[in-house]
Amino acid sequence: MTPFETLILASYFFVLTILAVYGWHRYYLVYVYMKNKDSVPREGLPLPSTLPPVTVQLPIFNEMYVVDRLVDATCRIDYPRDLLEIQVLDDSTDETRAIAELAVRRFAAQGFDIKYMHRTDRTGYKAGALEKGLAVAKGEFVAIFDADFVPPVDFLKRTLPHFRDSKVGMVQARWGHINREYSLLTRIQSILLDGHFVLEHGGRNRAGCFFNFNGTAGIWRKEAIYAGGGWQHDTLTEDLDLSYRTQLAGWRFVFLPTLVSPAEVPVEMNSFKSQQHRWAKGSIQTCMKNLPQILAAPIPTHQKVEAFFHLTANFNYLLMIVLSVLMFPAMYVRYNMGWTEMLLIDVPFFFAATFSVANFYMVCQRELYPETWTTRLKYVPILMAIGIGLAVNNARAVIEALIGKQTEFARTPKYGVEREGDEWASKKYTQVALTQPLIEVGLGLYFTGTVFYALSNGIYGSLPFLMLFQVGFLYTGLLSLVQQFTGDTTVAETANS
Repeated sequence: MTPFETLILASYFFVLTILAVYGWHRYYLVYVYMKNKDSVPREGLPLPSTLPPVTVQLPIFNEMYVVDRLVDATCRIDYPRDLLEIQVLDDSTDETRAIAELAVRRFAAQGFDIKYMHRTDRTGYKAGALEKGLAVAKGEFVAIFDADFVPPVDFLKRTLPHFRDSKVGMVQARWGHINREYSLLTRIQSILLDGHFVLEHGGRNRAGCFFNFNGTAGIWRKEAIYAGGGWQHDTLTEDLDLSYRTQLAGWRFVFLPTLVSPAEVPVEMNSFKSQQHRWAKGSIQTCMKNLPQILAAPIPTHQKVEAFFHLTANFNYLLMIVLSVLMFPAMYVRYNMGWTEMLLIDVPFFFAATFSVANFYMVCQRELYPETWTTRLKYVPILMAIGIGLAVNNARAVIEALIGKQTEFARTPKYGVEREGDEWASKKYTQVALTQPLIEVGLGLYFTGTVFYALSNGIYGSLPFLMLFQVGFLYTGLLSLVQQFTGDTTVAETANS
């Protein structure tokens, strides 16, 4: 074996080993979730004898298709009007301003304490808007809902009782999915989000580890926000950042898996990628900002370990790109050495790195839908493939965070799509990106060649794994290209390519 071939194999196994470790961590999350299954926050607790004043903040930016639905649903929340303040925090630059202001006036005329606050300077983006609203908020508690959410009527009556514990600083509801059945893409996103909330949030919360406020569908004790240092603007995930700072300050969070706040998931691939890019970049920014303090803090070791895995998880996308490039040359080198040994080594590693994902989402669906979960198993392979296909998008986000590249808070476009047949392609906010999808398609074709090589040489054991990469990159790349040209490009917003 030449030195170059040795380097290829060493790099390949190094990357695969790290990915396998994170894969085994998914098994651990399932384990702690099941082990602590009885440690679920109680429901049906009584409200405080004296109801506290509550402020509901609705941060929006160019959300003309969903803002009216948001305001209407918020005003339906069951709570005394004299104790409920609603802030519409609008940074919009388009028709959303008129729609939102009209909705506010309509409900103000009905006696609601609802205010319209518009900023022409988007300093701090969403965090800046929340910070400005908080400075004048009347409430002792502050609930937050993004524009695409539909707050449940009983949200406050089910969350406020948990604040009887004076150390509880935030209560998070689970996200639902208004348009889950709209398309294959929305079904996959729904399963991904279910896994995040049910097993990640549920497992961490039950095991006494830190978990994060998701930026919406949660309610804060105002005192806890200030104790954690307030909303800060130096990451794209101000919610994750504040969550860790607040929990390090000694506050406890509660996750309510049975309280569901419906929301609209992106129906278009580029919007989905934009959302994933923001979350990935913001999580790495938060990691660099907070992980040193977490590791040095006087907190239990299991909390530090779980925080480490949580905040560093997106580094795996960089490793996924390296693995993608190395997979064919590593296969070629080892096939010439004897492919039987290759399978004996590869299969256990890939089992740890990939089947752990399948197990994670299968358990999640079984927990949520015990009667019908088996019908959703058909989506698991494409879910795994799309997770791989996002590697280019999210690796770019990680690199931008590492080099300190500053980008604006790119909100995820929403179109008011709730059911099959609803139209989105001709609406505003369609995004355009060319370079990245072409790279993804190129990687898909690269893996197509690798699949043919494996077939022609009888390396059948590697085919399932190779096809996950092939389908994932081709699906994300081609769907991005096809969907962006179905919209009206005269109103398209150019995204970073």
